[in-house]
Formats: sequence, structure tokens, C-alpha cells
Amino acid sequence: KSLEAHRLIEEMMVQANVCAAETLEKARTPLIYRVHETPSQEKIFNLADFLHTIGKSWTKGEAPTTKRFNKLLGEIKDTAHAEVVNEVVLRTQMQAFYTPSNVGHFGLNLDRYAHFTSPIRRYADLIVHRGLIRALNLGDDGLTDREMSELEGIADHITDTERRSMAAERAAMDRYIAAYLEEHVGALFTGRITGVTRFGLFVRLDETGADGLVPVSTLGDEYFIHDDRTHALVGERSGKRFPLGYNVEVLLAEATPITGGLVFQMMSDPAPRDPNAPSPRLGMRGRTGKGGGFKSGGGKGGPKSARARNGGKPLNGLKGVRKGKRK
Repeated sequence: KSLEAHRLIEEMMVQANVCAAETLEKARTPLIYRVHETPSQEKIFNLADFLHTIGKSWTKGEAPTTKRFNKLLGEIKDTAHAEVVNEVVLRTQMQAFYTPSNVGHFGLNLDRYAHFTSPIRRYADLIVHRGLIRALNLGDDGLTDREMSELEGIADHITDTERRSMAAERAAMDRYIAAYLEEHVGALFTGRITGVTRFGLFVRLDETGADGLVPVSTLGDEYFIHDDRTHALVGERSGKRFPLGYNVEVLLAEATPITGGLVFQMMSDPAPRDPNAPSPRLGMRGRTGKGGGFKSGGGKGGPKSARARNGGKPLNGLKGVRKGKRK
């Protein structure tokens, strides 16, 4: 099957990257690793708080491992919570980067990993190739002594340019989608809530994958509070909720091609109050009477546009996470 062939090729590429790192280490030649750090304690605590709200346990003192994440994803597969848990697990992960100091690759569950297989699009791969040329005496165009002494700065530069290029790619995609949808202002679309913030909801459309913002000030005639534990906006009086992963219908209110911004109006009713959910944290408004939530009904609480977001490749070591940071 095609999918099996893709998996085989991917596995061979991963093993080649590992082999390149091991070979350079054995030859005591400095190299640039692709590293992916273990999730921070704060991220794990937030994940544990969220899982508790859907009846899943995660011991906060438990060391995070790829195996533990895969177990969680396997337990919720094909359940009503699968999509939202997938999103929260994804956001728990750290962002991969390049460095001459090896700390391993958590997402792939590897002790060492160096990009080697894509020299056309990654300068980091060429650094590894030239390191191998020098280490194995394969020619005269290996790494120089000066380059080997500057690997830390080179790695930082590669990481920065990678992130800038990813941001440019997302921005270009945003603008193209906004230009296409500009002719459909006023139309209804189905989608899913993919982001929850104190100023509104990010919704991804089913048909195009476009992302836009529903400002919290347009959600209804009550204050909506951002509950960071359950990843939901919660009505202060009614307790009704707009949670992460919730399927909704929205009206396209604004499309701005020059910025790539899309603004939606929520057409779906919120989910009912969850009797098992803890009371939301009231934030600043709960303590001082302002700032913790936004009163809905046409106020000026939220920004007018939102940049669409486009995920990268999956973390192959974590089974079931469909979109995430590039390995």
C-alpha cells in the first residue's frame, strides 16, 4: 500500500539521520543536531489539569515519555474526545531546533538525531554532509576548522531562518485563502474550534482549512471567561461553553487579503453547562471586577482579524498527532 511505502521511506530517512549523528560522534567531529526537548513541567501540569476535566488521569509527578503520550492517544482514539486531546497533546510539545549540543529528540524518542536527508531545502543537512566528508576523508570540501568553531552561531541562524520561512509560508497561504474567500463574505461555513483565547475563538473551516477569529465580544449577551484548564470560553451566568474541538457553524463577516485575516460570526449555540467541570478561573475580572472576561453583544473587546495558522509535519514518534512542529 502507498501508506506503508511512505512509512518505510520515512523510517529509512530517520535511521539515516541517526546513523549520520552516530558516525560523526564516533569520529569525534562536531555536528549540528536536530533536538526536541522534553515538555516543560508547566505544560505537563496544564495537560494533567485538562485531562482531569474529561475523566482521564495523568500524574503530575510522572516523567513525560513518548510511550506515555502514545498510551494516552491510544486510549482516546475513536472517542468523542479524540480531536481535542490530540490538539492539547500537540500544544504540550516543545518546538524543535538546531544546536551543536545534543539533548535528544523527545518527539521521535531518539537519543541523537541530525538532519542528513534533505540537503535541497536544509542547510543543516549540508553541514552534516561536510562534517562526514571531513570525518571519513572523502574529499577536500569538508568542514573547516573555523566553521567547526562557529557551529553554535550557524545552528542559531539556521533555526531562525527556518522559523521565518515557516512564518512566511503561513502568511502567504493566509493571504491566498483570504483573497479567495473575500467573494464569499456573508456565506455560512462549518468548522471546528482549534484555539481558545481570552479575546475569542479560532475556527478552522472544514472545506478550505482556513482559520479565522470569532471575537469574544460577538458571542452573546453575557461575559465569557477563558477557562485555561478546560480550553473553553465559559458563559459567566449560564455556564454554557465553547470548548476546543467543538463543531460549529460560522458566518464569514470579514476577509482581508492584504493581511490574511478572517473574522467570523458564531452561528451555533454553545454547548450546555458541564456539571463535572470545575468552576472557571475568573482571572483579573474575578479579583478586580475587570479584565478577566469580555461582555458580548457587539462591544469592542476583540481584535478585528486573525492570521490563519497552518501546522507542519507530525511528530512521528507520537502516534496520532496529525499536525505539529516539524521534526
